[in-house]
Amino acid sequence: MHTPSVLTIAGSDSGGGAGIQADLKTFAAHRVHGLSAITALTAQHTRGVIAVEVPALDFLRAQLEACFDDFEIGAVKLGMLANAGVIGVVADSMAARRPPFLVVDPVMVATSGAKLLEEAALDALRRRLIPLASVLTPNLPEAELLLGRRIDSLRGMYAAADDLLALGAAGVLLKGGHLAGDGDVVDLFVDAGGRREIAHPRLRVDAHGTGCTLASAIAANLCLGLPLAEACAAAADYVHAALRGGYRPGRSEVLVLDHFGAAPPR
Repeated sequence: MHTPSVLTIAGSDSGGGAGIQADLKTFAAHRVHGLSAITALTAQHTRGVIAVEVPALDFLRAQLEACFDDFEIGAVKLGMLANAGVIGVVADSMAARRPPFLVVDPVMVATSGAKLLEEAALDALRRRLIPLASVLTPNLPEAELLLGRRIDSLRGMYAAADDLLALGAAGVLLKGGHLAGDGDVVDLFVDAGGRREIAHPRLRVDAHGTGCTLASAIAANLCLGLPLAEACAAAADYVHAALRGGYRPGRSEVLVLDHFGAAPPR
C-alpha cells in the first residue's frame, strides 16, 4: 500500500520556520509523504536572512529526477525559485512530468518589502509556470508585482484575482492578510466555476512561514482528493489554527507555526 507523496520544490530555511522545513511539517501533519527538491540554501533565523546559496542547476535537476523516478507524486508545491535559470529547470520538469496538481506560491517579496526576483525571472514565472498551475497563491505585494498595479481594497482584490486567473492558472487564491483594516482577513479563491471568500479573524501577531504552509497544505489536500476550492479553504483553516498555536523559538517576537497542534483529525 503506497502512502501518497507530495513534492515541495523550494528553499531551505535553517531556522526551521518556513521553506522546505515548514512544507515537510505540513505534509507530515496531513499524513502524506513529503519529498523535497531544494532550490536555495538560506542561512536565516527569526530575525532575518543572513546568506543565500543557490545550488547548481544540474544538481536541482538531479533532485527532481530522483523524486519522480521512484515515487508516485500526487501533487507538487513550488516555493522560492531564486532566478530565471532555476525557474527554467523547474518548468521543464513540470512540463515533462505533468504532476496531477501543481500549487505555485510565487515567493517574490521579502517581509521587508524587498523584491526577491529579477525581472527576467518574474517574466519566466509568468510565461512558463503560472500557465501550468492548478492554483496560484500570491499575497497582495506579489499580486501587485505580477499585475503591475496597487491593490488596496476588497473590491480591488476581486478585480486582481480575475486578472491573475487570466494569466493561465486553473485557480487563484489571493491572500488578503496585507490589506489594511481591523476586520477579518479575507482570502479570495477564484476559478472558472466562480468566486469564494475565505475569512478568518485577524490575529495581531508577527509570524513566519504562513505562505509556505498554506501552499503546502493545499497541495496535501489535493493529493488526498479534496476538490480545489475545498482544498484551499481547508488549508486556510489549518494555517489559522497553526498560527493561533504558534510559539517563539528564537530571540525575536516572530512566531513559528504549530503544525501538529493544527493537524486535521484522522
